[in-house]
Amino acid sequence: MALVKTQFQPGIDKQTTTYGAEGRWVDSKNVRFRTGLPEKIGGWDKVITSTIIGVVRASLAWVSNTGVRHLALGTDRKLYIYSEGTVVDITPLRLEAALTGPFAMVSGSSVITVTHSSHGATEGDFVTYDSFSTSQGLDMNKEFEITEIVDGNTYKITYTGSTASGTAGSQGGTGNAKYQINIGSEKSAFGFGWGTGAWNQGTWNTPRTTTSISLDATYWSMDTFGEDLLAIRNDDALYRWDLSGGTGTRAQKVSQAPTSNRALLVSSPDRHIFLFGTETTIGSTPTQDDLFLRFSSQEDFQTWNPASTNTAGSFRIQDGSKIITAKRSRGSILVWTDTALHALNNIGPPFIFGLSQIGSNCGAVSANSVVDVNGTTYWMSQTAFYQFDGAIKKLDCTVQDFVFDDINSTSLGQVSIAVNTDFNEVTWFYPTATSDFLNASVTYNYLENVWYTNNGFTRTSWVDRGVYALPYATFYSSTATSTNTPVPLGVTNGATTLYRHESGVNDDGAAMDCQITSGDFDIKEGDEVFLCSRVIPDFKDQAGSTTIKVEFANYPTSSNTRSFTSTTTNNTKFFSVRGRGRQANVKVSSDTIDANWRFGTLRLDVKPDGTR
Repeated sequence: MALVKTQFQPGIDKQTTTYGAEGRWVDSKNVRFRTGLPEKIGGWDKVITSTIIGVVRASLAWVSNTGVRHLALGTDRKLYIYSEGTVVDITPLRLEAALTGPFAMVSGSSVITVTHSSHGATEGDFVTYDSFSTSQGLDMNKEFEITEIVDGNTYKITYTGSTASGTAGSQGGTGNAKYQINIGSEKSAFGFGWGTGAWNQGTWNTPRTTTSISLDATYWSMDTFGEDLLAIRNDDALYRWDLSGGTGTRAQKVSQAPTSNRALLVSSPDRHIFLFGTETTIGSTPTQDDLFLRFSSQEDFQTWNPASTNTAGSFRIQDGSKIITAKRSRGSILVWTDTALHALNNIGPPFIFGLSQIGSNCGAVSANSVVDVNGTTYWMSQTAFYQFDGAIKKLDCTVQDFVFDDINSTSLGQVSIAVNTDFNEVTWFYPTATSDFLNASVTYNYLENVWYTNNGFTRTSWVDRGVYALPYATFYSSTATSTNTPVPLGVTNGATTLYRHESGVNDDGAAMDCQITSGDFDIKEGDEVFLCSRVIPDFKDQAGSTTIKVEFANYPTSSNTRSFTSTTTNNTKFFSVRGRGRQANVKVSSDTIDANWRFGTLRLDVKPDGTR
């Protein structure tokens, strides 16, 4: 018998066949590579036990002047602030109105009809009532989700857990209704109906039933201005949350700023506020131009019209159909459209900023698909991954076809990015072809230049460690219901959990399923059949039990494979098998609480056993 040592290159290779990937790993789940070796990723646990309404599409952490940490969380339905253990709702208000006798009840029913002329609400919006009198046994001074729009003057709400004691209309006396901004969309969709097709195509005055137009899922763009929060929701106004007002105050619309915008960024150190995909005429929503950008006067979020007495200005980008996102990097502001990359640089008066195009055919797919790491930016484009470190480079990706051949192009706007600097990782979370939501991820280790995939592991937003000692990330479930108090009455499904990552080795206290599979490797040169009697594993820092499966075959397409599985611990020296074949592969996995491992090499005890 002779010992044969198997060695595998770091990273996952899905660009070739399983047999062609000899000496490489071909599949993984909840595994990363560090200094060339695969290991189980760090665990996660809940930051708070309650969940919040909607799917978080952006998060931003910062510290106030008094040292208090804050985390902004923007969902398709709300805007929240998490601070020192508490989540508060700071969603801006759209409308405040005094109403008299707006409620109509039916005995034994929890459904209430509300009359408000020109309410402007949509189904799923949130409204809070105050100062109304008790109506048919129901205290109406609460927050509700609007469950049905009857018409422009009437809608319905649901009083969860209670019913009216009688039937009556014009109930409640006089009070106030405070409507939050209209909700967005939790997922992307194709645009159907009137006006979605190209001009002079099809029959006039008929809705389109097929389209190539994609309607973006709701996302947020955020930045800080001093210790205050600036935020916009796609195609919405600029909002400011004044931290000095405390967590009991809501974000307020910046009255002098453009009212329809795609993205937001504050320049540093000069502090001009940039709005991208904004209005050519401030305050006129129909003039929104997806390639037009404005910057405010320095240190002034209210002054946007250029004049000789201020430093406000504007540009229109030429290449692309819409501005996607922007990042501060290398002393510039980098701006991505759907097809190109541009740079804004402060050149001083009279123009203040200069705009130049850096590259084409390298656009970004979503507002949150770009990250800057120490002056190098990484992003996902429509068919590849790129970096910019002074020059644009297409990254050589060993899982490129696997990702882009199985991706939902309609939902690319949801793609989210994470940077985990402690492990030199940039991760993109994306939707596979059959999913309307993020359900897979791909990671690039930029220090070791390796890639790995992780189907099933997703986060809709991520904040790297810095403000907090560990990374914070959000996970969305379309079937969960918010539990963050006070819970609006009639609230529908769709809620987000906030997690702390690199905390322990478990999945929020439960076992984490992790595994990695190698490509087929020849025993000796593959021209002889060998008999294997022993497998000698090699682990570092192993805790708990780990399963090793070795599968033997004579040919890549053999159906009569033979596999042997053994559960190993840090005391396992070897395990016996009776494997026979020309080639083999190995799978390392664990699915028990507190299990942890880092895999080194594998040795097989083999002897020749003929050629057939």
